[in-house]
Amino acid sequence: MRELQAFDAATGTVLVALGIRLAAADRVARSVRAWPASAEELIACQHELAALNPPTSHPAADTLVAGCFVCFPRGETGPGRRGDPGWAAAATRGSTALVVSGEAGAPYLPGLLALREGALLEAAVRALPRPPNVLLVDATGRDHPRRAGLATHLGAVLDVPTVGVTHRPLLAAGAWPPDVRGAAVPLRIGDETVGCWLRVRAGVRPLAVHPAWRTDLEAAVATVLGATSRVRAPEPLRRARTAARRARAAESVSRGP
Repeated sequence: MRELQAFDAATGTVLVALGIRLAAADRVARSVRAWPASAEELIACQHELAALNPPTSHPAADTLVAGCFVCFPRGETGPGRRGDPGWAAAATRGSTALVVSGEAGAPYLPGLLALREGALLEAAVRALPRPPNVLLVDATGRDHPRRAGLATHLGAVLDVPTVGVTHRPLLAAGAWPPDVRGAAVPLRIGDETVGCWLRVRAGVRPLAVHPAWRTDLEAAVATVLGATSRVRAPEPLRRARTAARRARAAESVSRGP
């Protein structure tokens, strides 16, 4: 009986802690519903997001995974400007991608990508007919100067678990994994593991995979492997990227020289 009471008490403690974490995560998520308008606001928000430890989600094998991607006019150099035309797309595996157009919220500034892309990506994902269970984002999570990259921020705004997928890390470092599908090697900033190199196909460069909002490294790797097959890029992310670039090309043609 004493063991049962102790188990009940321990369970209650865990539930209380989980409730506190959920409440804190929800409070911060509500505070970022409107994307920050300045670098100072974004930096403060990133510090808040990084301090959270929301419960992680481990999606089932048949979960709905989406990807999102945004692009801007070709041929321009430098960080761009606020008001640059942008084309953002979101897609799920095997679905038709949905594209929205709009304007960049800011020039590109290192560590402040959310100012430029956040609102456009949010609009594209919200245009999907069904909210995804997990979202793949061309951005980082904890591999960031304040440990809260755009993949984390977007997940908090949408209240959707997210995984960042990039071609290279931002600040982290790590050796490449063996040339076997599924092989992974941690990416670290100092002693902190913030992601991993993941080999999704033998004979091709690995991807940098970033746990972000409500995902851990195990869930992030499983999600990316489950969304890839014959090509290197996860299918939902590849479909979104292709759709955004096609929309950009079509609008460029319609405008003429």
